[in-house]
Amino acid sequence: MPRLDAITLKQLRTLDAVASQGSLTAAAAKIGQTIPAIHSQIKNLEKSVGVPILVRPLVAGQMELTVEGIEVLRAAKRIEGILSQAADQLRARATGQIGQITISVVSTSKYFAPNLVRTLSKSEPEIGVSLRVGNRESVISDLDEGRCELAIMGRPPRVPVVHSVPLGPHPHGVILPPDHPFAKEDGFDPALLVKETFISREEGSGTRVLMQRFFDRFEEGPVARIVEMESNETIKQAVRAGLGIALLSLHTVHEEVAQGRLALLRGPGLPIVRHWYLVWSAHVERSIAAKRISDSIEALSGTFLPGAVSG
Repeated sequence: MPRLDAITLKQLRTLDAVASQGSLTAAAAKIGQTIPAIHSQIKNLEKSVGVPILVRPLVAGQMELTVEGIEVLRAAKRIEGILSQAADQLRARATGQIGQITISVVSTSKYFAPNLVRTLSKSEPEIGVSLRVGNRESVISDLDEGRCELAIMGRPPRVPVVHSVPLGPHPHGVILPPDHPFAKEDGFDPALLVKETFISREEGSGTRVLMQRFFDRFEEGPVARIVEMESNETIKQAVRAGLGIALLSLHTVHEEVAQGRLALLRGPGLPIVRHWYLVWSAHVERSIAAKRISDSIEALSGTFLPGAVSG
């Protein structure tokens, strides 16, 4: 019978160290404990859980978590995230504020998120707001593990379960060098478009998925060549240099298009309009500070988003 009330933070932190380092020896070095102490913490944790949480390798190699161990580690990360948020709240109160919150945002939103934080600092001066910027996967992880109270992203995740409210439109389009032949046309031939080199983010990224869905509408087959690059900024520079074309959030290219440094493909189905969402965990009650910031963001009605871009 599990005795979860006997689990300690020290045991959970030891498990996290072993999981991340792959061995008792490396974990001991990371957290400044002896190997016997690490072993004892893991054994006591297994006793409390009632099942093995680590698989010992038969030959030299990394130790692996059992299915049960993965669940315990997920709980440990959530506890650490919630404690971190609590520490932020206490520090904020010690300096006279009513609270401090962290908002995790996907990398595309970095084009407007800093201005949003500046606006919030004026409307809610008693609340400190910090940003965490990452890809979709890391933002979902932040929500799941309690490292943020709020998040701004595109399509809300199915797991973890969240509450969400739409903030405003998020248009996407195909960007071109200004001298590209397609830049002079009011439409496009899909058979010619798929022959272009497309510069894209990695598999699984939001814009990559959207690009694939865009081409699924046509019957011309897949794109002839895709070149992966790690950031929107790099992609923009590559398109300007004539290395290919790309489907990107139009919020990321608002200034370049307005100044004529990039052009937009025009035609049926473009731009592709998605939405931004404000998201928070359904399993953790929002703090007073988080509720006030949520209300303030909603009240802005998307006015903090970059202006609509048209070709």
